[in-house]
Amino acid sequence: MEIGFGNGEHLAALMDRHPATGFIGVEPFRAGLSMFLKSIRGKSLTHIRVFADDAMMLVDRLAGGCLDGIYILNPDPWPKKRHHKRRIVSAANLDRMARVLKSGGKLVMATDVDDLADWMVTQAVRHPAFVWASRRADDWRVPPADWIETRYEVKGRQAGRRQTYLFFTRR
Repeated sequence: MEIGFGNGEHLAALMDRHPATGFIGVEPFRAGLSMFLKSIRGKSLTHIRVFADDAMMLVDRLAGGCLDGIYILNPDPWPKKRHHKRRIVSAANLDRMARVLKSGGKLVMATDVDDLADWMVTQAVRHPAFVWASRRADDWRVPPADWIETRYEVKGRQAGRRQTYLFFTRR
């Protein structure tokens, strides 16, 4: 599952790499959803489902332990302190995500907003269901060899922002 897939380039690349894996893409904004659907038009795909609303509504309806992984890439940072309760990565939402992730399932997050990266690490490290996979600083500073770069990530780098890559495993 990719939460907030934007224009869907990451999701489409994952689907191409793993044609035998089922995917769920969640994107509430119609423009991004439309761009993704246009990008996969003409392909005979049976391994994708999309949901055009709040991701947590869908998560609440999924069976427990049904997902191998969840991607949250460059979510809205909600920078004002009074809006932090709107951030997708929170203790309550991590409870919900942990419920649907299989044991050993992956939670993959990335952002180029340092404050949000700190927030996401803190929330996930404190959560009893997740183990941080990082062992050294390069684990969150350098993308893995098979990383799929998004348009947003490239745009951020060109603007001088540094991406942080966060990988957690479901206990």
